[in-house]
This record gives sequence, C-alpha cells and structure tokens, in this order.
Amino acid sequence: MSAQQRRAAVLGSPIAHSLSPVLHRAAYAELGLTDWSYDRFEIDEAALPAFIGKLGPEWAGLSLTMPLKRAITPLLDEVSETAASVEAVNTVVCTQDGRKVGDNTDIPGMVAALRERGIEQVESAAILGAGATASSALAALARICTGEVVAYVRSEARAAEMRQWGARLDVDVRTADWADAERALHAPLVIATTPAGATDALSHAVPERATTLFDVLYDPWPTTLAARWSAYGGAVVSGLDLLVHQAVLQVEQMTGRTPGPLDAMRKAGERALAER
Repeated sequence: MSAQQRRAAVLGSPIAHSLSPVLHRAAYAELGLTDWSYDRFEIDEAALPAFIGKLGPEWAGLSLTMPLKRAITPLLDEVSETAASVEAVNTVVCTQDGRKVGDNTDIPGMVAALRERGIEQVESAAILGAGATASSALAALARICTGEVVAYVRSEARAAEMRQWGARLDVDVRTADWADAERALHAPLVIATTPAGATDALSHAVPERATTLFDVLYDPWPTTLAARWSAYGGAVVSGLDLLVHQAVLQVEQMTGRTPGPLDAMRKAGERALAER
C-alpha cells in the first residue's frame, strides 16, 4: 500500500445493513480522493481490542455503530467533550502521530439536520423513547431548546435514566408515561427515537397543525407517523438526514477537507435505500 493510500471503515455487529460505506465512498468520489477506501467489518465487543491494535499508519479513521460506541472508549488516547457527555463514541480519527481520538458526530449531526430545515431554536420539545439515541437527542436539545423537554417512556427505570441524562446535560427534563405519548405530538419539536413500528399507533393523533417531527428511522421510510405528519403539512426530518449530516462531519474530520459534500452523500444514500 502506497503512502498516499488511506483507509477508513465502519465497525459494528450486525453491520451488513450499514449505509456508511455508500455515503463515505460517495464523498471520496466527489472530493477526488481516488486513493481512499472505506469498508465495513463485522466486529463485536470481544473482537474490538484486537482490531484496534492492528491498525496501521494507512488508517484515517473509523465509524462505530452498536454495540461498540461505549466499548471503544478505553482503547482511545483521547475522547472529545461531546462524546464524553453521552458516553458514546461513533467516530475515531487516527492522527498522523499515531493517536486515536474519539468523537460523537450524532449530536452536531442532529443539530445540523434541524438547522437545514430552519429549526435554530425551540421553546420546548418532546422525545419518544429512552434508548441510546434519546440521550444524543437530549444533548442536541441542550444546544437549541430553551425550555422543558418531556420524555415519553415505558418504564420508571427508563424515566430515571432520562432524568439523570437531563441533569448531566443541563437540560430541563420531565418524564411521562408512554400511555400519554399522544400529547407529545403537540410539542414544537417531536423527536422519535423508537424502533420501527413503535410509533405507528400514534399516527391517528397527529394534530392538524403539525409542527416539526424528527424521526430517526430511515428504513423503512416513511414511517407511518412521518407519512401522516407530512400529509398534515408538518416538517419532517428523517433518519437519513441525520445519517448524512453525521457522516459529513466524519468525512471532514478524517480527510481534513471541508465542507463535506452533503448533496452527493445524500443522493447516494437515497439511491441505495431505493434499491433495497
């Protein structure tokens, strides 16, 4: 491998579904980086240390998905404040001096995806769900929400977790039972972080004056909730929007080229989803 060739990849398990190779390769093509490659590797937590230990100087960086976003932390030389704030690393940049630096581009990616739709600041918001993506959503809302965030969850344990994240991220979080989730749809901004199908039953309750829905799913798309939201004229931000914006930030960090080619990456992602 020549000194000019650089490598990057996405790691996780399962990984076959990942759109990251499509997005990053599209970026390299647009930027004229003909000596760059981007692959995917099926890596679980047990296999991660050995993989990281074998990375050579040709490596520029890694994208990480579940279940590796926390497992990677002890293997890094440095972790950004953003990643530390939610205890989740989705990006590793390999520096020229051999250091491995972890970051989280999901959080600024969410903010950028909302900003693209004209959402710079909201007075309040609602979050549907309480998993790992919900904590990233809270961290994003810490940057743009001036008031209360209500998290709709299925258990008291999850509710306690969300309140703890709120305290840690300095976000005013109130929790509510999932049984009352229809109320969430009246918030100025609704962020759905739940698995496929979880919000389908809420679609009948979409208000006629729908505001903004950020649904983090992208396949299948649109979700039942997103389709009804759009039909009522509300603004919808999709999981693909999030995926592309966080990937743009990864490309910028790994290649040093800014701005990342957002449009080319989005079009590549749309084509790949249409072919599934």
